[in-house]
Amino acid sequence: MTVARPFVQDFLPGRVAPASATPWIPMNAEKSWKPLRFFADGRGFVELLRMSPGALMPLHRHTGEIHAYNLTGTRTLCTGEVIGPGDYVYEPPGNADWWKVTGDEEMIALVVVMGEVEFIDAAGAVRSRASAATQLQAYRDHCQRLGLPVLDLVD
Repeated sequence: MTVARPFVQDFLPGRVAPASATPWIPMNAEKSWKPLRFFADGRGFVELLRMSPGALMPLHRHTGEIHAYNLTGTRTLCTGEVIGPGDYVYEPPGNADWWKVTGDEEMIALVVVMGEVEFIDAAGAVRSRASAATQLQAYRDHCQRLGLPVLDLVD
């Protein structure tokens, strides 16, 4: 059986996000993220999420599905489930949760966000949102502040 292989010229430029050219963007002293891709039309985004031991991901709700793969560190979900290196978590649209980084190692996860993440209070009111648009703007602002080139990471 012959497997068809695409020719190099079939690949479009701008599909690589070099590690050395994509900065970690601090959100606070315990949390930062590295942009990998922003989906067009507000469909979502892909990032590496890095959090320090003891850091809390506050109560939030997903408008679309989330795929998260732990690369390093451990986090404990509000359900009590412990997620370690190599573990994968799927969260369906509408899921609301919170979690905490546990153990002594920083947690890094590859996260694919479809839709938005709504940070909510105990009554369910939205306090803030993370979307493709807000994350893209934060990336551009960060690069501008530091004099870094802005890569074309938009799909």
